[in-house]
Amino acid sequence: MYYVNERLVNLHRIFDQNKREGYLRLDLNENPEGLSQEFIDGVLSRVTPEMVAQYPETLEFTEFLAGRLGTDIEHLSLVNGSSEGIRNIIEAFTAPSGEIVCVSPSYAMFEVYSKMYGRNFVPVPYRDDLTITVDDVISKISDDTQLLILVNPNNPMGNAWSETEMMRFFEEAERRQITVLVDEAYHYFCPETSINYALTHEHVFVTRTFSKLFSLAGARLGYVAGWPEGVALVQKLNTPHNVNMFAMLFAKKIMETEGLLDSMIENQLGGKQWLVEQLDSNGYEYRSSEGNFMFIKPFSDASEIVRRMKAEKGILIKEYDGIGAFGSCLRVTTGPKRSMERFMEALIELDKA
Repeated sequence: MYYVNERLVNLHRIFDQNKREGYLRLDLNENPEGLSQEFIDGVLSRVTPEMVAQYPETLEFTEFLAGRLGTDIEHLSLVNGSSEGIRNIIEAFTAPSGEIVCVSPSYAMFEVYSKMYGRNFVPVPYRDDLTITVDDVISKISDDTQLLILVNPNNPMGNAWSETEMMRFFEEAERRQITVLVDEAYHYFCPETSINYALTHEHVFVTRTFSKLFSLAGARLGYVAGWPEGVALVQKLNTPHNVNMFAMLFAKKIMETEGLLDSMIENQLGGKQWLVEQLDSNGYEYRSSEGNFMFIKPFSDASEIVRRMKAEKGILIKEYDGIGAFGSCLRVTTGPKRSMERFMEALIELDKA
């Protein structure tokens, strides 16, 4: 008899195959303007036929990254975007029917991977005022909890846990022998980080990606940081040659180029602050915390604005429903001022027409 995994048959997935080229992409928290063509051309000039023909070699980049983080390569595993690391951690450190606790809404793949592997995903909802506390999360932990997922700052809500709050989570998890995964996909937009704790304590992982600020979503690169024995298990689940040469080459050059990261952060946060000021002056309610994204409550129908933004303005944004007191609202990626000016002009025209 042929076998088919029933978990996959019943698993709901959304695959966005829409053509996005030519649009202003404010829907997936990418850098809408990306790296400069001059920078890209400079990096590509170093690519040789031999580099493209051979399997990628990761040691040099891993050593470089470890040096930047003040650690060694045994504490790091390179992954094909942080999503691969998240999947590996769930597979390695939870059992079928084990509980995974995570705030909701958050990155959708936390729940998808949980269901894929037959784990029980326990969501912790935000309050109507879009806040959440440490006690809200801890109250959902049970004797069956095996993994606590914390996103700092959280997408799409934008809240960030302080160091004091994170320590409460770590202490509770250690007391109850629960592994902790801290996803820091947006840590460059937020002063809080748990990377040093993950590098010095067991059963704590931090995942990071080069897709967001680094503008390398198309190249697929991330990493898992943690204690050596745990990282070794994550590494065993990686597919062979799971990260590519182009991604490592670009990421290394970005980090080596003096002032580039600081300039990219400044451009991102400056554009976001400009947008906040414009929303204030036009009477909009919004949720703007950490990260390169925000919720905006429109005056008219959110789904209609999303549709018209794409059809009439060439701008991609998302609609979120059930966001506390906001109800149905827009979720918009923030970026450099030029992109925010184009979005705000379109919003005023479509939402107040």
